[in-house]
Amino acid sequence: MSSSLLESIGLGGLDIAYLLIGLLVFIIILLILIIIQFNKLNKIQKKLSKFMKGKDAGSLEEDITGLYEDNDFIKKESDKNRKEIKDIQKRLEYCYQKMGMVKYDAFSQMGGQLSFCLCLLNEKDDGFILNSVQSSDGCYTYTKEVKKGECAITLGAEEKEALDKAIGY
Repeated sequence: MSSSLLESIGLGGLDIAYLLIGLLVFIIILLILIIIQFNKLNKIQKKLSKFMKGKDAGSLEEDITGLYEDNDFIKKESDKNRKEIKDIQKRLEYCYQKMGMVKYDAFSQMGGQLSFCLCLLNEKDDGFILNSVQSSDGCYTYTKEVKKGECAITLGAEEKEALDKAIGY
């Protein structure tokens, strides 16, 4: 069977059965694509209905506005917390953070290591050394100022050891 239409486009020798089979395969492919698209559409509709469940456009707009306000509040609080943390860290530089302690016997006749040297330093190695000497007559306490890990006054062996412990802390 020949068709004048097929002959006019140059396909006059083509068997029409092949053309019908080709068109049938093309239609099946299109049907498969339509089914896939319907499945995707159904999934999107289910997500949308779940999202919009119990809401209309006005209440949804209120919810979104509320979320933006919450987000702004959280952002402001976060910035405030960052500033407070920086302030605390700045103050901590001047707090005593490092400690060195040495107990010793100041006099040979006394036992029990009742005398001690205590060194307290901040982050910049500024602070003091507290030396408490216990004797049979009483207890005497001395302090020496420490600047940048050094003392302007000559240190005793125990005081030097307490300072080294605090710096190495």
